[in-house]
Amino acid sequence: MTDRTTTPRAGIRGFRAGDGPQVVQVWRRSAPADPITPDRFRCLVLLDANFDPEGLRVAVDDGRVVGAAYGVRRLTPMTGTDLEPEQGWIPFFFVDPAARGRGLGRRLLSDTLDWLHGHGRTRVDFASYTPNYVLPGLDAETYPEAAGLLESLGFRTLYEAAAMDRGLVGYRLPDEVAHREDELTAQGHRFGTPTDDDLVELIALAGNHFNPDWARAIRECLAAGTPLDRIVVARDPSGRLVGWAMHGAYASADERFGPFGVLEEMRGTGLGKVLLHLVLERMRARGAHGAWFLWTGERSPAGHLYRAAGFTTTRVFRVLRREAAR
Repeated sequence: MTDRTTTPRAGIRGFRAGDGPQVVQVWRRSAPADPITPDRFRCLVLLDANFDPEGLRVAVDDGRVVGAAYGVRRLTPMTGTDLEPEQGWIPFFFVDPAARGRGLGRRLLSDTLDWLHGHGRTRVDFASYTPNYVLPGLDAETYPEAAGLLESLGFRTLYEAAAMDRGLVGYRLPDEVAHREDELTAQGHRFGTPTDDDLVELIALAGNHFNPDWARAIRECLAAGTPLDRIVVARDPSGRLVGWAMHGAYASADERFGPFGVLEEMRGTGLGKVLLHLVLERMRARGAHGAWFLWTGERSPAGHLYRAAGFTTTRVFRVLRREAAR
């Protein structure tokens, strides 16, 4: 993280105006497998409603940014009024390759943990912060030194999240899926693009039965202009909305699949498989060469469904947690 003339005396302070361009440059040198652009940094960090400049700890040596670690806690609730007063997150940290080997990464993380603890955060997760996580967790295969450092500081794996991809060149709706869609339709189920009025029920379904962050993502992408035909919803014979699948919800990335959910009592009916493939069919019709997403459990029902649909795991992320003494 230094040029080998830098000593551990590099100063650590909160983010200041003028740091951003250097932070982005050093990030890209430090984590070339996961680079960031100035506009993504602006949206994910600087414009986050929970951003506190003091929580973005910046290491500076001789006027140059040589590393950073980001601590964040809720200043606005994700849903309702819950500020999760004991919970903090570290969505990312990095040290310039030229400045490594002098303990700066440990100092940055310890400083960030101290900052979070000073705000009453006794439980800290890496890196599953919503709404603006960069990655679901730590890719230990890509960043083994970071894995060792986090473990030495008391972080333990909570669970693993799998990122998956599927090529769509030559994709066609499988015959068995088309057949199951016909069977479900004959039973009274309906599949199609939601209307404006359907969105109220869709957002409630996503937020109440799945994840408040999914409801936020759907609401915000549609408000920003994402077309409704990126979504397929399913209704049961009674007219109740029981599931949906979509693409293009995050940062206008048309090839990013999800979010995707089916009510638990409807699983095992083939309805989820139909929704998944109907969206893949629409993606291919729009010229997509592939579909990808960042987060599922490899051995979960969704993970099995994705693999059966031709998705393969491309990366595995560890969601980590550190419990501090009270």
